Formats: sequence, C-alpha cells, structure tokens
Amino acid sequence: MALRRIGLLGGSFDPVHLAHTALAQAACACLGLDELQLIPAADPWQRPPLAASAQQRLDMLRLAVAGQARLHVNPVEIERGGKTYTIDTLEGLPEGPEYYWILGGDQLRNFCSWHRWADIVARVRLAVAQRPGSDSLAPPELNDVLQVLGRPIVELPFEPMAISASDIRRRLAAGQSTQGLLDPAVAHYIAEHRLYRTGSFQTS
Repeated sequence: MALRRIGLLGGSFDPVHLAHTALAQAACACLGLDELQLIPAADPWQRPPLAASAQQRLDMLRLAVAGQARLHVNPVEIERGGKTYTIDTLEGLPEGPEYYWILGGDQLRNFCSWHRWADIVARVRLAVAQRPGSDSLAPPELNDVLQVLGRPIVELPFEPMAISASDIRRRLAAGQSTQGLLDPAVAHYIAEHRLYRTGSFQTS
C-alpha cells in the first residue's frame, strides 16, 4: 500500500488570503497529496506580534477551507502555545505518512536560520513555490544536507500571485478595498469583527 502523502503549510495567516488557498490546492494537485494541513503559528519567533488573535486566525482559516475536501486546519501550534518552532510541530506528528513542507522561495533562502533546520529536512520533503520577486536558490549548506539525505527540493509549478497579508492589513487599516484578495467569507468575518482597522491591533 502506498504511503499517505500529507502536505504541511505553516504561516501566520494574519489574515489567510486567496494566495494561501491557491498554493494549497496547487500543492495537492502537483504532489498528489491525500490531504494538506494549514498550520497557523502561535507566536512566530522571527516576526513582530500578530494583529489578529489566535482564535480569530483559526476562525478565518476554517472559513477559507470550508468545502475544500483535502484542506484541513491543524491548530497544534496554537494549542501548544508559546514561541513557534517548526521542529516541535514535526516531532509531534504521527509516524507513517510521507510529509511535505510547503514554502516560498523567499523562505527557502532564509531556511538555515530556522531552529534545528537540519532536523526539519530529515523529517519532511521540502516543496518550494515561487513568490513575486523571489527565486528558489537554496543556501549551499542546505543543498549539502539534502544531497546526503537524497531528498532534492520539489519545485511546485505555481503561478505567483501578488497578494500579501501585510498589504491586506495596510489596505484594511486605510479603509481601502480588498476585492479579489480574500475569500468572501473571510472578508465578511473581518468586517464583522472590525479586524485590522487602525487601533484594533492585538497580539495572539
């Protein structure tokens, strides 16, 4: 019996937007995934405090993947709390499936700054999608480890989408349109809860 293939897409999702779900669907198709788990970070150690609360980000993710059979929200990092390290999440996953960690080219260039990065690539295959203005050149030390492991990087054929959560937050704070950037249910949730408006920021 073939191993189950599970994709893992981590991030702040502050907020989740259409490029996130498009990437998730592209990964499912390209890698033949049985499922893809979107994993919202509790407290990412490499970035400033988040704007929406943990529960709000979970709510928005669940709205964004509703009706998409292979996409699931995994709240493990939020439930664990504290600073978010990918290796802690991977060490808690069940053994058996073949896991693919989905990331962008900009994250790949920075990958060797991740906590225990060599242990991460020993547990998962890296699948890389391009982001606007980035390339997928891996650091030499990462290439060396991957060569020893016999786990080359998988490149995802994904048409770059010029959508970012930071731009969405800026637009919302300025009262500008986010048409075409957010799932309608997520956009409604943001409006209903008055998220990302000037003075509404909070940490998760």
